Amino acid sequence: MTKRVTKPRRRKLCQACGAPIDQAPTGRPRAHCSPACRQRAHRRRRTTTTPIWHRRESDEWATPRDRFHEWDQELGPFTLDVAATPGNAVCDSYFTVEIDGLTQEWTGVVWCNPPYSNVGAWVEKAHRSAEQGATVAVLIPARTDTRWWHQWAVQAEIRFLQGRLKFSGAQTGAPFPSALLVFRPPAQPDRRPA
Repeated sequence: MTKRVTKPRRRKLCQACGAPIDQAPTGRPRAHCSPACRQRAHRRRRTTTTPIWHRRESDEWATPRDRFHEWDQELGPFTLDVAATPGNAVCDSYFTVEIDGLTQEWTGVVWCNPPYSNVGAWVEKAHRSAEQGATVAVLIPARTDTRWWHQWAVQAEIRFLQGRLKFSGAQTGAPFPSALLVFRPPAQPDRRPA
């Protein structure tokens, strides 16, 4: 007869305070030594922000220059960048956050890569500016589940961009799909090649 050898069980420690936990012989293993520790751990989880892979300190995404040049040749030349900084403007004429492009008049052939925290207002402004004679190209995240998309974006020529854009200055591609909206004046037909 062989004698069965069993390893001594390691005692589990409380995730909140590190005290040893007495485990019941049946049921789900406990993670905390007391209800107070369980609640303390819950509060810590609830108040701690988990880093999300697409969260940024800023909602500005600088226009990718290579893609901009393609669009500039096809739709442009662009004469005004309505949402820029001095460091990322793609046109000679541009509006900064201090000038507030949403309150200015957009004329000519306009480029807009808006702050992504308030896309809806920019898309609405692009639509209204096109009704007044401007041609406006807007680079945005493709958020087809939003109210502004169904209210304003669907009225534009929509170009879903394949893959993920690599914005200027970014080390990796964007964590969201993108689309280019082209708003044209009412009498101007679509010039995109068939």
